[in-house]
Amino acid sequence: DVQLQASGGGLVQAGGSLKLSCTASGFTFGDNVIGWFRQAPGKEREGLSCISGRDFSTYYADSVKGRFTISIDSAKNTVYLQMDSLRPDDTAIYYCATEPTVLPQTLCHGAPRFGSWGQGTQVTVSS
Repeated sequence: DVQLQASGGGLVQAGGSLKLSCTASGFTFGDNVIGWFRQAPGKEREGLSCISGRDFSTYYADSVKGRFTISIDSAKNTVYLQMDSLRPDDTAIYYCATEPTVLPQTLCHGAPRFGSWGQGTQVTVSS
């Protein structure tokens, strides 16, 4: 079974940093794209950043480009999201997800079947 677990959220002041982790199992990283999504109250789910497990190419949404960095440690089956220069509008529940797709932007713009949707990790940025 494909399983993903997001962790690392918390409360941080504006301008601060957090590093999220997504620990995954049940699939081969090299065959998948893995990414980070978020959903704030009253808003639609947003694809933030995705990375190819095959060639490590990445995609970033405009809202996080230059502030967030995605990385992958295939040996640990973990994908990270380093979040810097956090703003109050980054407050949301953050999820990770995966699909056996080719392009990172395909995952980030789509509706992946496998994600940590049942849980996620809360990120709260205070002003």
